[in-house]
Amino acid sequence: MSRTRGTHLTHWGAFHAETDGVRLTSVTPYVDDPEPNELIHNVASAQHHPTRIDRPYVRLGWLRRGPGSAPRRGAEPFVPLDWDRVLDLLAAELRRVYDHHGGQAVFGGSYGWASAGRFHHALGQLHRFLNCLGGYVRSVGTYSYGASEVLLPHVVGGFDEVLSNATSWDSIATHTDLVVAFGGISAKNAMMSSGGVARHQLRSRLAQARARGTRFVSISPIRDDTPDEANAEWIAPRPGTDTALMLAVAHVLISENLVDHGFVERYCTGYPEFAADVLAKGRTPEWAERITEVPAHRIRVLARQMATGRTLITVSWSLQRARHGEQPLWLAVVLAAMLGQIGLPGGGFGHGYGSTAYPGERSAAVHLPSLPQGRNPISTFIPVARIADMLLNPGGEYEFNGERLSYPDIRLVYWCGGNPFHHHQDLARLRRAFTRPETIVVHEPFWTSTARHADIVLPTTMTIERDDFGMGNADPLLLAMPALTAPVGLSRNDYTIFSQLADRLGVHTAFTEGRDAMEWLTHLYEEWRDGLGGDNSGIPRFAEFWSAGAVALPPKPPHRVLFDAFRADPEQNPLRTPSGRIEIHSATIASFGYEDCPGHPDWLETAELQAGESSRAERYPLHLLANQPKSRLHSQFDVGDHSRSTKIRDREPLRMHPADAARRGLAEGDIVRVFNDIGSCLAAVRLSELVRPAVVQLSTGAWYDPDPADPRLCRHGNPNVLIADLPTSTLSQACSGGHTKVEVERFTGPLPELTVLAPPPIALLDKPSGKAADPVNSRHRTD
Repeated sequence: MSRTRGTHLTHWGAFHAETDGVRLTSVTPYVDDPEPNELIHNVASAQHHPTRIDRPYVRLGWLRRGPGSAPRRGAEPFVPLDWDRVLDLLAAELRRVYDHHGGQAVFGGSYGWASAGRFHHALGQLHRFLNCLGGYVRSVGTYSYGASEVLLPHVVGGFDEVLSNATSWDSIATHTDLVVAFGGISAKNAMMSSGGVARHQLRSRLAQARARGTRFVSISPIRDDTPDEANAEWIAPRPGTDTALMLAVAHVLISENLVDHGFVERYCTGYPEFAADVLAKGRTPEWAERITEVPAHRIRVLARQMATGRTLITVSWSLQRARHGEQPLWLAVVLAAMLGQIGLPGGGFGHGYGSTAYPGERSAAVHLPSLPQGRNPISTFIPVARIADMLLNPGGEYEFNGERLSYPDIRLVYWCGGNPFHHHQDLARLRRAFTRPETIVVHEPFWTSTARHADIVLPTTMTIERDDFGMGNADPLLLAMPALTAPVGLSRNDYTIFSQLADRLGVHTAFTEGRDAMEWLTHLYEEWRDGLGGDNSGIPRFAEFWSAGAVALPPKPPHRVLFDAFRADPEQNPLRTPSGRIEIHSATIASFGYEDCPGHPDWLETAELQAGESSRAERYPLHLLANQPKSRLHSQFDVGDHSRSTKIRDREPLRMHPADAARRGLAEGDIVRVFNDIGSCLAAVRLSELVRPAVVQLSTGAWYDPDPADPRLCRHGNPNVLIADLPTSTLSQACSGGHTKVEVERFTGPLPELTVLAPPPIALLDKPSGKAADPVNSRHRTD
């Protein structure tokens, strides 16, 4: 490879790199990025890490005994095989499962961010391939905002409209007097966007709004959930109590006659039922103070401030990732409606400012092309966060969004471009669930926990090792992504792997349509460009684009305002709700009869907050927040230098208030055991007054490193071993992994060695017999 310099795009930023064809020799931020992200430095350092998968591997037990449930899956060594043999084995297994059980026995959920590129998108590649074979069971929704995806269509008629048409930052800076940010506006999360970010701008957006007079109130247990540029007032309720605080604000608006009755009568339905319930149940600031520990006087002042100017109420995605997570989001809409400001410039509500890069930004006015996936003849699906339930309970019935469904009997799991051992909760339970299928196939560049719990592991290229193009939804810049280095080891891209499998299974033409990867890139681009018609002015042909390296696309119009057309004429522009209006009370949701999600928002107490001498809250007095990390995207490149630089003795840092640490005799850097009745993990203390007392914060994304004797213990610091695998509610069945209750104590035993920083044990084949020999340590294997 002769290329010596190039530009590349990741979900967390674009960068320039110099390369010798084997590795990246230097990485610098994208020249037009005003707030570059340090995460770009994880890419080069991770590329040749010892955990990089160098060739195909098959689990020893599967190779010896064939497909079947495997209690030792995740604990056995792997056998290296050549590509032809492993593809023959996998093709035969796919043929067996489809012939005997059909596509309804294959789970192709493959949830994950994977590549920022448009063509080499692992999930899309997998789904196209499986559709050629007869389809697959899919997952719906996301771990990030699964509750929102189900709730918002009932309340305001859609979810995508709220995210993609969020009131712009320009409108906020020009018109907004007060931003009330439940869950804050996190700078670290705003560095990310699905598909990439070329220009990070959140800090400058906040500074601009503040300079023009916008005030910010950050409501979060963590002070730095909103950047210093906002100069925000900090209100720190107990985690999980935002709903109570919002209900108390509603009570003040009602009792002090601050409600815009004209708005709720014309644009909403169900307000009288909601208001009567708030008053009847006494949701006063004094009631809320007992739950939230926010002074009643401050709640009253906040309510009055919200009613005296142009107010934007925003809720982070984190708030709905909890038991009853639908309630605070629903209440944000209700409060904005009571203020009468939905559809006004700079007012109303928003969801996700600071949760990702794109809310409020000017994305492209045109959609980019993607690989067609074909038709899936299998209608069976599961909510994405119910994967363990599905594998452990085939045939079991459950409720979801008004439907009664049953879990399929999955024989084969095919996973590409994701790591459920990062996203999911109660990892010991997930580990048990992963023993149930007959075969698990994983495409991965690294030995993540998911790869270690597979039967067939196929090494895939990183994005810097293949040609692609991409653009995020935060800025309208399409970037060419030519390969910067050769692939590591024998790794191949997903398209090549599926093409070779398709050839063995008789669907090569259907899958490839006779094109190689570069021909697909050209075809997708040119077909997309031609389809724009008159809108393609200024967009070059593919060859010119590829040579230039980037093209600016037309942005959406400026000064967007969420639901402005609806406000202008609700009869001509009704919402896609049953009433055509904002549903403060939803008759549809009420008809489902779910106790954990009634017909309008209310306070629903959880076991985490119930007091009592023998309660869980008393046994585990610290409230742990499992938020997104600063040093990586989810668990991606946790072995990268930047990610590892934030750890202490290779353990994930646990932020803790000094008073809570002193009470337990802990000091900065101490290794501690974080535990509850679900699991435990090792972490390292980092003292900080930026977290509220009685709260500890441990980021997700440390690669799960279970103790061989007890998979409920993660030696690396993954907080998901501590969080119950429970849904937000029956309505959405979404992830509730945002927080839990724990206790922390000094770890006094010998610090165990981590296994996730090296490959798993490898067993070499006895070449004369072709049988697997005794396992040998991976560090001493021969190629």
